[in-house]
Amino acid sequence: MNAEETRYTRVEYERRFLVRQDTNWRELVDPGSRVLDDKYLRDTRLRLRIVTDSESGHRIIKLTKKAASPSPYFTTISRILLSPHEYTLFDVVEADRLTKTRYRYTDLGHTFAIDRFDGELAGLVLCEIEAASLDDLMRVQPPVFVQREVTEDAFFSGANLCRISREDLVAKRASFGAS
Repeated sequence: MNAEETRYTRVEYERRFLVRQDTNWRELVDPGSRVLDDKYLRDTRLRLRIVTDSESGHRIIKLTKKAASPSPYFTTISRILLSPHEYTLFDVVEADRLTKTRYRYTDLGHTFAIDRFDGELAGLVLCEIEAASLDDLMRVQPPVFVQREVTEDAFFSGANLCRISREDLVAKRASFGAS
């Protein structure tokens, strides 16, 4: 990519973990949360997202594109902020929706995002961590309430989760003994 193509992009280093259902993770998170309403535009790598702060009601609207990557641990991500009017222009495009509430958890100097899913995925809780480099990312120890890492399992990517049924989720969790 040339300088113009990378002006609004960055490399995102990220790992994902499945949270055990029998834990007290909610007692450990930082105060406050945000509701993320995602719309994955079909046949694209685009995601339209509204982030609403649960306490203030402040909203941020953004359009994001995640590039294809040779690794599940990093990808190039581009984003632009949108106005409410611009959102309505994209909102008519055929897409799959996903809603979750995001909490923050800080442990050993690392801030994790804890996502509790709604709708068909109610009961699913994932934990994510981002880092500045791949080396830093791989050194992060997951929180005690994590059941297993699912970074390499595309089933748990947002682009897939928005398209699965409750039955798909139950079958997946049963396949590795998740409660």
